Amino acid sequence: MRKWFTLYSDILYLHFSEAFLRLPESARSAVSPQNPLMRLLKMAGYTVVRLLGNLFESVERPEKLRGKVWLYVVSQNNYDSLKFIEEALPDAMFVAGQRKQIGKYNTAVERLSLRRKLLYYYKLLPLLLQFLKYKKASTVRFFDVLFDAVGFYEVYLRKLQKYKPQAIVFANDHNADARALLLAAKRMGIKTVYIQHASVSPMFPPLAYDLNLLEGQDALDKYKQCGPVEGNVELIGMPKADAYVPFRNTSEAIQTIGIGCNLMDDLGEVEKLLTLLTGELPTLKVILRPHPRDTRNFGKLQRISPQISLSDSRSVPTFDYLRQVDVQLSGNSGIHLEAVLLNVWSIFYDFNPKHKLEDYYGFVQHGLIDTVAGPEELIFVLRENIEHKPNVYSRASYFNATVGTPFDGRSAELALRHIQEFLL
Repeated sequence: MRKWFTLYSDILYLHFSEAFLRLPESARSAVSPQNPLMRLLKMAGYTVVRLLGNLFESVERPEKLRGKVWLYVVSQNNYDSLKFIEEALPDAMFVAGQRKQIGKYNTAVERLSLRRKLLYYYKLLPLLLQFLKYKKASTVRFFDVLFDAVGFYEVYLRKLQKYKPQAIVFANDHNADARALLLAAKRMGIKTVYIQHASVSPMFPPLAYDLNLLEGQDALDKYKQCGPVEGNVELIGMPKADAYVPFRNTSEAIQTIGIGCNLMDDLGEVEKLLTLLTGELPTLKVILRPHPRDTRNFGKLQRISPQISLSDSRSVPTFDYLRQVDVQLSGNSGIHLEAVLLNVWSIFYDFNPKHKLEDYYGFVQHGLIDTVAGPEELIFVLRENIEHKPNVYSRASYFNATVGTPFDGRSAELALRHIQEFLL
């Protein structure tokens, strides 16, 4: 029983951490409903649709899975981040769990059957008791997350024994299913590669892959805070940004402001800023971009002014959105780095001042972005720079290793070189 608890504590490393428990409820609710009754309903739905539903659906194509390089994805963003590998390596293919939602790529990935997952739920009660003993607060709040995680490791271990992939490439290091596959691969001695697909924080699990391809020194420094770093580390920049290098912002004037919202933001603060911004700067356009997992009503915010439009983050890639703006405003969000890489002036604006989640990614500390204390200061700063906004691209060098080097815009080429050498 103790071994089960140790294993599942590793699988649930992030979501059962004290740091995650301290995040604003809006962020926690994206993983688990705040209402306990809704958590129970979620578990019931998971049981019917996934656990029982999987029993009647055949999804695997063994000839496609056996002996290949698996690109394991848990989201549309993951797919976009690893697409360059699939295009370059003949034996590489996208793989996901049986009913995992990969957005517009749902039909473009090979599926791993989870029919047998139901068989391992005899472990649930012993695990629940152990987690209540050692991680009570997290277990009470996230018991549905534990419920979802049961069986991933055991099923994936069997899949690896059956298909023996040449290697597995991950773009997510903290979701339960991805971590379960990682741990199963380590037990089987299968090579693993991790490609960073978004900004990281010190609350993430320690790096435990054979080859770790990180964007820059910032990510490596943060992972060292998480714990010992296993495997080789190479700093390769951001492959998904390569195609957008020709579209870096060259405008000196500020004409369009983008506001990238995330799950930790207070919509009341967003509304207050939009009202002031459109009133004080009536010639500027504003593009409001909610996080793809944010289901709150942003339509009412758009109605504040005809200056405001919405960017659909589920269908419009982040860099395509950033190509439309001259200034980007966000709270604690990895979008700041992507903005600066396109020479978009990015400013930290705290849309949730009650929680004081200041500089979560260290972007202000390391000079990547500027910050303002409130709406009045923001208006002043924008007016001062409206005809001569700063060039900011070079600020990203600590976060992106290819900035200012011959590999600027060639991160994918650099990553592929390391992967191919690793697979030899």
